[in-house]
Amino acid sequence: MKSILITGGAGFIGSHTIRQFVRRYPDYHIVNLDKLTYAGNLENLKDVEDAPNYEFVKGDIYDAAFLKELFEKYRFDGVIHLAAESHVDRSISDPNEFIKTNVVGTVNLLNVAKDQWQGDFEGKLFYHISTDEVYGSLEEGGYFTEETPYDPRSPYSASKASSDHMVRAYYNTYKLPVVISNCSNNYGPHQFPEKLIPLFINNIRNNKELPVYGKGENVRDWLYVEDHAKAIDLIYHRGRIGETYNIGGDNEWRNIDLIRKLCEIMDHKLGRMAGSSAELITYVKDRAGHDLRYAIDCSKLKNELGWSQEVTFAEGLERTVDWYLENEEWLNHVLTGEYEEYYRKQYVER
Repeated sequence: MKSILITGGAGFIGSHTIRQFVRRYPDYHIVNLDKLTYAGNLENLKDVEDAPNYEFVKGDIYDAAFLKELFEKYRFDGVIHLAAESHVDRSISDPNEFIKTNVVGTVNLLNVAKDQWQGDFEGKLFYHISTDEVYGSLEEGGYFTEETPYDPRSPYSASKASSDHMVRAYYNTYKLPVVISNCSNNYGPHQFPEKLIPLFINNIRNNKELPVYGKGENVRDWLYVEDHAKAIDLIYHRGRIGETYNIGGDNEWRNIDLIRKLCEIMDHKLGRMAGSSAELITYVKDRAGHDLRYAIDCSKLKNELGWSQEVTFAEGLERTVDWYLENEEWLNHVLTGEYEEYYRKQYVER
């Protein structure tokens, strides 16, 4: 039985990755390590929490001594590293937390994996999940490729760029078997409602203002989260050691156009007059260092590993809106912090 550590598995992308591996590989022992910060929610994993091949451990990747004990206990064959502070606005107001988790935490994991595996790297892999934001900003035309020079513009993207460089350094210096992937914006069920799509779904539902940065002309490439989880699965099992793979949606939208589309869908779902939700749109001062455009060229992943997006944006957006409208209790627990009570009852009081 392979033992695989997935960090940040109670978060948005992490929980979908946990579900992908637990269900598809019953002969793997999947250990979910999560600090359970504001964005980590074990309610995301109710459907797999009792699976015989799944185990949750609460802990912090910033704690090197704790990681050493964890590796000694479970003897991991692989690491899928998703744990990260990821919200750009938070990084602008408090960069230090991003350095601690995204940079120091990643180095702690690299060190303990290197020491635990002691040069016997057969069947071992350290898979680091990153973001397209490390590449900086694109003007009209052109795409990020795996060869695009790094040009991070925010404390968040700079911290992720730093962690990417450290992973590559451990590959080149210590021959640690690594792969890296850089992905575009994800959307789908279980995303923490400070991100654009769930935030605006909730605001429209409650007739609150829809704050749009600048003129809403910033462009993002959107990928349904389950397609990302399948890409992670594929890269983990078939990716070439030392390589980087870009994961994208081939699906660019200006923020304002996406928001108007959400308004249109929500008007229909809520039985409101067409155009009424769009009246909630308000324009606010642009975010500092706001990158104009991200767009991913994911042809390497498609050509080498045979991956492709399975969920169209129209289908994915409908699924996402339906999920949030049908899971109001989950959303309320997140917004009020009550999901912490779930952890206490499920894991502390048992």
